[in-house]
Amino acid sequence: MVRGKTQMRRIENATSRQVTFSKRRNGLLKKAFELSVLCDAEVALIIFSPRGKLCEFASSSMEETIERYRNHVKEVQTENSSSVEDAQWQHLKHETASMAKKIEVLEIAKRKLLGECLGSSTIDELQQLEQQLEKSVCIIRARKMQVYNEQIEELQAKEKMLASQNAMLNAKCLVNTVEQMEEQRANLQMPECGESSDVETELFIGLPEKRMKHDRQK
Repeated sequence: MVRGKTQMRRIENATSRQVTFSKRRNGLLKKAFELSVLCDAEVALIIFSPRGKLCEFASSSMEETIERYRNHVKEVQTENSSSVEDAQWQHLKHETASMAKKIEVLEIAKRKLLGECLGSSTIDELQQLEQQLEKSVCIIRARKMQVYNEQIEELQAKEKMLASQNAMLNAKCLVNTVEQMEEQRANLQMPECGESSDVETELFIGLPEKRMKHDRQK
C-alpha cells in the first residue's frame, strides 16, 4: 500500500517549531557547504530566523556573490527585453512585407482598369474586368443623373423664389402708381392759395389815357 504524501504545514507549537528550525538550518548549511566543495560551485545562503536572527554561508564572498546575482538578473532582463524587441521587429517586418504585397496587387489592378498591362490576362480575367467596368459605369451614370436631378430641383426652387419676389415688386409698384395718381388728382382739384374770387371780366379798348379817365369815372 502506497502512502499518500503528507501535506506540509506550519508547526503550531513554538518549542517544536524552534527545534525543527535549528535542525533544518544546520542541515541546510551543511548541504550548502558540501555543494560548494564537491562541485566547486559558488554558493551563498542567507537565513533569517523567526526572531530575526541572521544565519549565512558563502563559499567565497557574500557581497561578491550578491553583486554577481544582481548583474545576472540585469543581463537576463536585458536579454528578455531584446527578445521582445526582436519579436516586435519581426512582426513589423512581416506586416510591412504584407502591406507592400497588397499595394503591388492594387497597383496591378489599377493599371488593368486603365487598360494597361493586359497582355498576360486570361479570358476569365478580362471578362471579370469588363464586368467590373460596366458595373462602375452604371454606378457613375446613376450618380450623374442624381446630380442632374438635384441641380434641376435647385433651379426650380430658385425660379419659384424669384417669381414670388417679382410678384411682390409688381404689386408694390402698382400700389405706388395708384397713390401717385390719386395725389396728382387731388392737387388738380385744390384751388390756388391767395387767388382773389373777384375777377375783372370787363374788356376795354382804347388808349391808356382814356383807360385812366374811364377808371376815374367809375
